[in-house]
Amino acid sequence: MDLTIPSGVDAFLNKAGWIGATVEPLPGDASFRRYFRIRRSAGNAMLMHAPPPNEDPEPFLRAAKWLDANGLRAPHVLAEDPAQGFVLLEDFGDVRMREYLDAWPQDEEEVYRHAIDALLQLRKLPAGPFTGYTLAEYQREARLFIEWYVPTQSLYVDGRGWNAAWEEVLSHLLPRQRPGVTVLRDYHAENIMLLNGLDRQGLLDFQDALNGHPAYDLVSLLQDARRDVSPDLEASMLDYYLQKTGEGDDFLADYARLGAQRNAKIVGIFVRLWKRDGKPRYLDYIPRVWALLERDLAHPALAPVAAWFDANIPADLRASMGGSFTV
Repeated sequence: MDLTIPSGVDAFLNKAGWIGATVEPLPGDASFRRYFRIRRSAGNAMLMHAPPPNEDPEPFLRAAKWLDANGLRAPHVLAEDPAQGFVLLEDFGDVRMREYLDAWPQDEEEVYRHAIDALLQLRKLPAGPFTGYTLAEYQREARLFIEWYVPTQSLYVDGRGWNAAWEEVLSHLLPRQRPGVTVLRDYHAENIMLLNGLDRQGLLDFQDALNGHPAYDLVSLLQDARRDVSPDLEASMLDYYLQKTGEGDDFLADYARLGAQRNAKIVGIFVRLWKRDGKPRYLDYIPRVWALLERDLAHPALAPVAAWFDANIPADLRASMGGSFTV
């Protein structure tokens, strides 16, 4: 963990009224952002450092303020200096959904229902001030699989066929994401805090929000790359969502489409984190993500993409859940 304190922190905190507060580095995530707990006798806050040019705090600030204004629990923004990459935020504490469920697995269904309730609340809102999720963006993300994963396995694949298969699959859902809902795009157990009980959940890591399909964040939650969600729990929570919304088979097909697209993207991203950013720990998640991808490919809506996998990824490699990686 990088324990260095960025230059300019003291001046920013002093200007924000936090003179004399202590700065405690926290573990990082998959980005160039860093987080610090700011402590003083009157209470704590969180400092995010997202310095340009690698990061830009403006999308986070826009999303946080929109969510907060619309009744969803993003952390309150206490002070900001986007040019220097500093944002001082409300401290949501230490009770994260992931660790809570590790300790109290008997509460799993209740906690996941409340997480879905937040998505249902988001679904009722008009789309926020964010860019729309386009076919081009879905395609760009899906290509991360062949750009980063494929070379590590010394494979030669049909790139044009990959693009064509995804266009055929995803074009069916585009009309059903208009006018769209705001999707947070990284909604899972490590980005949800539990606030004063199980039914009030704080949101994190939403700076990449777009307006898109309501199934996207649901599949992000229930096909979690970092935490095992059993098929039984996934099915139960899907039933809960369908009962609340009246959605049916088209929605389930789109759920599988977005699950496959997202999981293919994540495999590419996790390989990129290893090869480009020197973070090999993300390779440990690939077998879980690969298994989720295979489940999604079994849906008839994914037939063109499933056929591409059958033709381009050897069966023994798929059976090993993505192959081996020499770190």
